[in-house]
Amino acid sequence: MPQRRFPKRCSLIKKKAKIRLFDLLLACVILVALGYAAYRITVHLHYKWDWESVPQFLLRFDEESGGWVPNVLLLGLYNTIRLSLWGTFLATLIGLVMGLCRVSHNLFSRLIGRTYVELVRNVPPLVLIFIFYYFLSGQVMSFLGIDSFLSSRSQGFQDAVALFLAPPSMFSAFVSALITLGLSRWQQLRYVILPLAAQRILPPLAGQFISTIKDSAIVSVISIPELTFQGMELMSATYLIFEVWIVITALYLLLTLALSLAIGRWEIHLRRSEA
Repeated sequence: MPQRRFPKRCSLIKKKAKIRLFDLLLACVILVALGYAAYRITVHLHYKWDWESVPQFLLRFDEESGGWVPNVLLLGLYNTIRLSLWGTFLATLIGLVMGLCRVSHNLFSRLIGRTYVELVRNVPPLVLIFIFYYFLSGQVMSFLGIDSFLSSRSQGFQDAVALFLAPPSMFSAFVSALITLGLSRWQQLRYVILPLAAQRILPPLAGQFISTIKDSAIVSVISIPELTFQGMELMSATYLIFEVWIVITALYLLLTLALSLAIGRWEIHLRRSEA
């Protein structure tokens, strides 16, 4: 009777991480470097640390509701997440359409896909942001009357748009930022050809979502109030330079590291299900 073969699971089982002497030495070097940097900032720059003022920029007490509500930094983080989610969604749609154009039998469709790829590859994202901001929001959106349409809607409709997209006053700029972020992810998303490849595409797509979160900081140049922009505004108003940027770095790290861990566990689950 032939023996039944079982898939090897050794590659699916992670080895337990062991702390080595080199790891301890590296951690000590990092701690010493951080301590020296703090010493240089405090002594040589005569910087007065004021960590007690930072929590109020994360949460504030609202007297009307009688509870704590997000303040500028958490609102900026929310805008970053919202912008990244919509940007990744738009990038997936654009990548799917342009990927189909690239493999189309129609010459015109292939030319469209090739022109799109070369445009995105060879034009800096910052230039694309300004092009879409001044052209799309300044000309196209005004011609279509999007801003006036939103401002004429009911307050409930405007609140829904502000919750899921952006306040009507900055809707045009938000759309310009979305299109730019969607465009900048083409190199990674051009292989999104068919929905049948979803199982292979979803983990890399989730990884690109993390990249979009980090790349979203570039839209601060057109005054989109995401986390980096809120940090610059807060730094200019309070002069808490290091405290503000340390907190912003920590917020980015908490968000991206949590997503990285979740994606890692997801990929392990997919590999085990395939085996």
